Amino acid sequence: MKLTAEQLLEKFSNSSSHPKEVRKLSMMIFDGVNETLREMSNKQRKFLENAALLHDIGYSIDSKGHNKHSQKLIIKYGLDNFSEREKEIISCISRYHRGSLPDKKNHEVYCHFDKKERKIVKRLAGILRIADGLDRAHVNLIKKVRIYYDEANNITEIYITPQTPEYRPDITYAIRKKDLFEIGFKTQVVFKFEA
Repeated sequence: MKLTAEQLLEKFSNSSSHPKEVRKLSMMIFDGVNETLREMSNKQRKFLENAALLHDIGYSIDSKGHNKHSQKLIIKYGLDNFSEREKEIISCISRYHRGSLPDKKNHEVYCHFDKKERKIVKRLAGILRIADGLDRAHVNLIKKVRIYYDEANNITEIYITPQTPEYRPDITYAIRKKDLFEIGFKTQVVFKFEA
């Protein structure tokens, strides 16, 4: 029997606050990108939502390489309401939330995707990497994320509104993890704070 993302999260995670925060941030970024930069489908939104919830379940096996363990657990237990191929796409989005970038020659599941599927993985995992970086401390410090696309200069500005206006959270990890987003959307990313 296939499990839902929520059931997998409950089975393999001690805490659901960080995955749910990363899901919330991922959805804000996805919706902002969808409105301003590139149109993506509702199905892709569902892929990202599930991958965000499950990105850290691999910690139940080992912290070292937990992203790869998350991918294996998603593949092993399946995901209710998704085909085998869609499950593999979600597993890759989850895997690439940290660590090495997708490699079509050497990464087992990813190398079987066609060009369109690889693009979906790069874009959605790029969003997930940033969302995960924004909640690096696991303390829900971001109230809102807004996207502005400067088409003339091909720059995607990510505006961050902190929960408390007088405190700016450390976004160093989000900045470090913007690489895959930039590759997937072929744009440059700049982070800015909003009051």
